[in-house]
Amino acid sequence: MNYNELKSSQNSEQSFSTSHFIREIGRGVKGARSLSFADANQLFKAIIDGRVSDLELGAILLSMRIKGESVSEIAGFLQAAESSFDLLRAPQMAYSPIVIPSYNGARRTANLTPLLALLLARSGAPVLVHGVLHDAGRVTSAEIFHELDILPAISHQDAEQKLQTGLPVLMPIEVLAPRLSELLALRKILGLRNSTHTLVKILQPFAGPALRLVSFTHPEYATMLSGFFSGVADPLRGDVFLMRGTEGETVASTKKVQQIDWFRCGEKNTLVESQPGTDQILSIPLDAAGTAGWIQDVLQGREAVPENIAEQVRHCLMAAKIT
Repeated sequence: MNYNELKSSQNSEQSFSTSHFIREIGRGVKGARSLSFADANQLFKAIIDGRVSDLELGAILLSMRIKGESVSEIAGFLQAAESSFDLLRAPQMAYSPIVIPSYNGARRTANLTPLLALLLARSGAPVLVHGVLHDAGRVTSAEIFHELDILPAISHQDAEQKLQTGLPVLMPIEVLAPRLSELLALRKILGLRNSTHTLVKILQPFAGPALRLVSFTHPEYATMLSGFFSGVADPLRGDVFLMRGTEGETVASTKKVQQIDWFRCGEKNTLVESQPGTDQILSIPLDAAGTAGWIQDVLQGREAVPENIAEQVRHCLMAAKIT
């Protein structure tokens, strides 16, 4: 059942009034007030359950887009989001799972998220890449994985089995979390991203601890997410690496060194300091087939692993190692 079918199945007695929430968040950048964790959790759960009218949902999503999510709001939203799907079981391996969200793809530089995932998996770590299959005008990780003959998981059980194969697992968001996928799809109607686009990038889809690679594109999100991971997020859910994205992807840039902040047990430490860009220019085809071919050359030793990605791999394996 998709989101619209779920909504139509609800009767009027099950509808959820949101006017008091909209009054709080809908007063513009200066006048709006943030919701508490409990209110945010209740609101997003009602949205996921399809109990909010289209008119109210549009008002909520646009209000949050203008205001920006607070730490308490993103915490409440995330708990509701993660409770909407079954969490995955990790295989018994030497490393905790490494979770790589891939929702942006690339259009100006080659998308090397699949290379990062393959290098980590080749080193013995269970790797889950979740995201969208296609994005108009961008080359997605899923399209590159397809060229590498790595097919997406078709169910939670399929993903759990594939995690034991020594290859990264690609899990489309519609398979991982169908209700969140429906909310992401509202971008086609509204023309703007909504809070769900932030949530999917910070999901921890495993029942046990996992290392999440999280990226941001705007400085205000770095501030909000730092506050969340250092003060609110459950440390038992595992560590987090937070960095500025490469076209929104959580793979290190081949042109410059991005700062990576490491959150462990609620403590923030800068793992990598940012550095100016280099003059090194890698000739990597931008299309999915061309990028996949170049990745195969790297894996087979015909091309060198980009230094910044090699360092990112070392840091990920260090943090995910089970001691």
